[in-house]
Amino acid sequence: MRNSISNPTARLAHVLPLALLVSLAASAGVHAQGGPEGAGGPTPSAEAGAPIDLTGYWESVVTYDWEQRMVTPRPGDYDGVPLRPAGIQVMDAWDPAKDTAMGLQCKSYGAPIIMRVPEHLHITWQDDETLKMQTDAGEQTRLFHFVDADAVPQGPRTWQGYSVAEWQLQRVGEGGQPGSDQYRPGRIVWGNLLVTTTDLRAGYLRKNGIPYSEHAKLLEYYDLLQIGQGQWLMEVSSVLTDRVYLFIPYRTSSQFLKQPSDAGWEPSACSAMW
Repeated sequence: MRNSISNPTARLAHVLPLALLVSLAASAGVHAQGGPEGAGGPTPSAEAGAPIDLTGYWESVVTYDWEQRMVTPRPGDYDGVPLRPAGIQVMDAWDPAKDTAMGLQCKSYGAPIIMRVPEHLHITWQDDETLKMQTDAGEQTRLFHFVDADAVPQGPRTWQGYSVAEWQLQRVGEGGQPGSDQYRPGRIVWGNLLVTTTDLRAGYLRKNGIPYSEHAKLLEYYDLLQIGQGQWLMEVSSVLTDRVYLFIPYRTSSQFLKQPSDAGWEPSACSAMW
């Protein structure tokens, strides 16, 4: 799978460097999605009220952390991860052959790491209130439920856990000045997606056995950026907290380039090593 991810430097060099990315927030990306224009009226479904469109096929853009993402990191390498001694002990006991024999190859494809895996994504709406994300790497499926966080059902822990999603919206009039030309109370001018994932099955943060526990909690922020010539980039910023194995929250950022078709989609099973 990793060999199907093209060189990101070559892919993006003819567009714009990452430092010059222009947010879609105030441009056509937001307004084209529709959504409520003001207060009152029935609350739209999560799909109808989406301020950005995340659906389609996406390809990983790996511009940094190449050694940790594109190949199996060397044993004992936890550079950049605030790992507690208990986590180091688990990492030092990592045995990919044992994981394979026990059918645990997907330990490094759970929600806290899956967005870091070189892959292609396919995002669709499963229903009006559920966003579905499929990965060709490891053939994983994530479901983002637009429900009340207090109503999260209890069930068996899984690699992808249970994810509660919400649109974060900024509207004109929330802190703006009445009387200005741009003042239209309730009009959306910016939006992104916040996903909170819990009920995780314990797994690995990297292919070399760096662990996270079942008590881990994952926050993800999904933003869309325009990089010129009609190309779109999805930025996923993640914060993982785990009182068992991490001293402090572990933060990562991953990028995905939108694809015009499913041409690069190549499903492959989980593997304990690359």
